[in-house]
Amino acid sequence: MSAREDVLARIREANREAGRPAPPEIPRGYHRSGGHAPGAPELLALFRDRLVDYRATVIDTPADGVPAAIRVALAEVAGPVVVPPGLPDDWVPAGVMDGSAGVGVLSPADLDEHAAVVTACAAACATTGTIALDGSPDQGRRALTLVPDVHVCVVRAAQVVQTVPEMLAALEPTRPITFISGPSATSDIELQRVEGVHGPRTLIVVLVG
Repeated sequence: MSAREDVLARIREANREAGRPAPPEIPRGYHRSGGHAPGAPELLALFRDRLVDYRATVIDTPADGVPAAIRVALAEVAGPVVVPPGLPDDWVPAGVMDGSAGVGVLSPADLDEHAAVVTACAAACATTGTIALDGSPDQGRRALTLVPDVHVCVVRAAQVVQTVPEMLAALEPTRPITFISGPSATSDIELQRVEGVHGPRTLIVVLVG
């Protein structure tokens, strides 16, 4: 028995001795799946709508147009671009690869000198407009997508599911998972929206249909 289980067992026993009623069962009748298959046109339309509502930019492209779409996304970026080590070579030919033999792992100060980062993703949820990263080689470590001011993320249609439970089921829980719902923003101070506080100020999603 772990210390946590021991403490909880003592609390339950104390409540029982005091005659307190047992806690009710937690209702778990929530939806675990949606009515559309991953990548369905309805899901892509909803996902796109949510992203735009979060002030993200969406670029639609066919599978063979990803490199060109990334070039469009980076057209106004003034500065070097960092990429994870597992990103396809033709996506960002001029990108600085983090963790490569010639560069090594970039420090936070080094990353701050890069204007943008380009990654793939692990999964996405249409209902919430959320993108999940799990640190895979084509996504890189978490710092890559938190320090540069622009994040270009490639999302494949088949990765877009309808509900949060479906998205979670597609992820490996032991990996370092990051959830992204639009650019980093906060309205903590006087309800004034400020972007770029905890991560990229600009999110550009290349949606591969």
